[in-house]
Amino acid sequence: MTLAEVAVGPITSIAVFPGGAKAVAKGLKTLGLAMPEPNSFAEKKGARIVWTGRDQAFLIGVAPPVLEGAAVTDQSDGWAVLSVSGAGVADVLARWVPIDLRLAAFPVGRAVRTQLNHMNVVILRVGDHAFEVMVFRSMARTAWHEVETAMHMVAARLGTKI
Repeated sequence: MTLAEVAVGPITSIAVFPGGAKAVAKGLKTLGLAMPEPNSFAEKKGARIVWTGRDQAFLIGVAPPVLEGAAVTDQSDGWAVLSVSGAGVADVLARWVPIDLRLAAFPVGRAVRTQLNHMNVVILRVGDHAFEVMVFRSMARTAWHEVETAMHMVAARLGTKI
């Protein structure tokens, strides 16, 4: 298993105003993207859009286009992203996350706002044995510690090393 910090580039919050969906769709279309369905994310040419709530998303990796019809705020300095990958990572996250992250219940392309122990996070399934965990930057060291501790516990149970 591997735990690493990921540099994702700019992170921009998009909160669609009532009646602003068409204008936002027009702006996102320039990137080949659309507002994501609940609990999902999409990627295109280095840009990623992640569902973060009703009529809300994070645009990651690129500068935002003009998005009339939405509140657009730079969140880049507020978030850290951890990559957790390898066999057994769903078991690692299961120690701290209150939802089922097994592949059958949480397939590649899914995203969810949830808790990692006591911290608010956004979790993305980016591969069969790979997740990205977005956490408030102020809690990044704590999140790292919690995930690393769980990795050691799962590895010990499996008789492997991390």
